[in-house]
Amino acid sequence: MRHALVTGGGGFLGLYIVEQLVARGEKVRVLCRGTYPRLAELNVECVTGDVRNADTVNRCCAGVDTVYHVAAVSGIWGPWQHYHGINTAGTENVLAACRAQHVSKLVYTSSPSVIYDGRDHLNANESLGYPARYLCHYPHSKALAEQTVLAANGTAGLSTVALRPHLIWGPRDNHLIPRIIARAKTGKLRRIGSGDNLISMSYVENAAHAHLCAADRLALDSPLAGQAYFINEPEPVNLWSWLNELLAVAGLPGVRKSISAHAAYSAGAVLEAAYALLRLPGEPPMTRFLAQQLSGSHYYDTSKAARDFDYLPIVPVSEGLRRLEPELKHLAQSGLHRPL
Repeated sequence: MRHALVTGGGGFLGLYIVEQLVARGEKVRVLCRGTYPRLAELNVECVTGDVRNADTVNRCCAGVDTVYHVAAVSGIWGPWQHYHGINTAGTENVLAACRAQHVSKLVYTSSPSVIYDGRDHLNANESLGYPARYLCHYPHSKALAEQTVLAANGTAGLSTVALRPHLIWGPRDNHLIPRIIARAKTGKLRRIGSGDNLISMSYVENAAHAHLCAADRLALDSPLAGQAYFINEPEPVNLWSWLNELLAVAGLPGVRKSISAHAAYSAGAVLEAAYALLRLPGEPPMTRFLAQQLSGSHYYDTSKAARDFDYLPIVPVSEGLRRLEPELKHLAQSGLHRPL
């Protein structure tokens, strides 16, 4: 029986990975920050802790053959120390523990934002390099972590791979979907730019499935070792048409108001400066990074993942939307959402 560790296994993507591992009979240990009823239902071993604690991470890796390192902090605002401590230093702790405990495989959850340079990415592939600068601490800290993971391949018998799922969505999302619905309900959702930008997206069960597929094929002599892969649905979608489809299913009106990409970027720059100077709580409603993401096209070629570990989505987008429908309607009809 395989023994897997999933860091961040109580989170959105991590929990789906745990469920799929359990479904195929693997022994699973989870490192997470809190307690989660679903993990108790799955009868997996849970360790409460933080990836920033090297001793905890080392104990979690004992007796494990595969680590899925999913734990991370995402966002568009906040101190560098917070992002670097969890995303970069935390990943270094995971790598050190894998080597010390003779773990053979590490599947790292990265992000396409690690190579985002502010330009349109049209069916881009893994030949894209890391940009010279970042407008946001999240992609910068994840890029440093990804490079460390890939460089560690082959050390102490450890094989590593990095997956870059793009715009993960689906049931149990506690970040993207609730924020979209909340902004739509308060009339704060604006189209940025011309509205014709195309983006990739990843239904959460498909993103989880990619992690298991990669782990199955990963070995020191496999083509995956030391490589990064984009993970998303094969065909891009128009961002604003897709958002309007979500809102329609939720019973809410579509996005009607708009702002130019230049105006949004300029507003983001001003708001970032104001929030930093005045040390305002929360996060700016617009940042330069967010303006670029919402107005530009960024979709990615997944043929490398299909070639090297036979990755194909297992849930069609239409079925994913059907599964998400009850939550969309609940969010639209209730006052339960994350603060803006």
